[in-house]
Amino acid sequence: MTAPLHPIRDTRLAASLKNPLRSLAKARELALLLLIVAIMIVMSVISPNFLTPANFRAFTIGLAPTAIISVGMTVLLVSGGFDLSVGSVLALSGTVAAMLMLHGVPISVAVLLTLVLGVAVGIANGWLVTKVGVNPLVATLGTMSVARGAALVLTDGFSISGLPDAFGYVGSASVSGVPMIVLIMLVVVAIGDVALRHSRYLRQVYYIGANENAAKLSGIFVDRVRTVAYALTSVLAALSGILLASRLDAGTPTAGNALELQVLAAAVIGGARLGGGAGTVLGAFLGVVFVGLINNAMTMLQVSALWQMVVTGVILVAAVALDRVLQRRAA
Repeated sequence: MTAPLHPIRDTRLAASLKNPLRSLAKARELALLLLIVAIMIVMSVISPNFLTPANFRAFTIGLAPTAIISVGMTVLLVSGGFDLSVGSVLALSGTVAAMLMLHGVPISVAVLLTLVLGVAVGIANGWLVTKVGVNPLVATLGTMSVARGAALVLTDGFSISGLPDAFGYVGSASVSGVPMIVLIMLVVVAIGDVALRHSRYLRQVYYIGANENAAKLSGIFVDRVRTVAYALTSVLAALSGILLASRLDAGTPTAGNALELQVLAAAVIGGARLGGGAGTVLGAFLGVVFVGLINNAMTMLQVSALWQMVVTGVILVAAVALDRVLQRRAA
């Protein structure tokens, strides 16, 4: 059993998690929300097609993979880790699920096996980082290359189509006009936010990210918790790959390129700290919406897709720089 966390309350570790950082997180979330509203108002004036139902539907569906993965990435960032393999795991999961179904495996079994694959990749990442001592950058870069290469090798670089009609139901169905994939996204985000704020187990990642040594001395099983965070991130990437394959009615080995950059940018913009110890799922979700709005606005304004990657990178660097400035002022 995990030791109680209350002995830490009187230490400097607990002090780092008190009101100043919580107030800063709430201020970041409020500022993001106001910025999102401002962008929507400006774009509705500039482009009459921005607030149309068709664009809103496409925009929200496009957010789903990034938002779902951002839940796990936020937990991982708070613990002091990160994962660069999520885009490749998404692609591998979509192709594996498609191949299983084409070979006659029932849809439910194919989905379950694909989620297990995601958990296995996450555990492998966690094992490399916590037990072998490989730097998270090197470990997840390695699994990113392996997962992407496996997806391309299994499919010879081609998309896998001809999937069962029932599999595409989730990707195309709507409930009261709301796409089912969007509802799944909102449920995952809501559960993730509540769990990270109130779950006794997940809240341990804040202590680990703030001061790993003090967390170990308090009785927290740091390696185990961090491995669970890696597994959570990968299984959510696998879920996103399954949902994307359902929406596209195909397993695409090239899907998710540069997705890890978008997820990291969104989480950092939302208040997650690369050094660990701070961040919320709600903030990361608002960051996903913000980055998605910027990309959608550039698309509406006919800006090249190549420039969208440049802008995403600039936003990530600016968010990290801003976070460093706020940390220094708080100190």
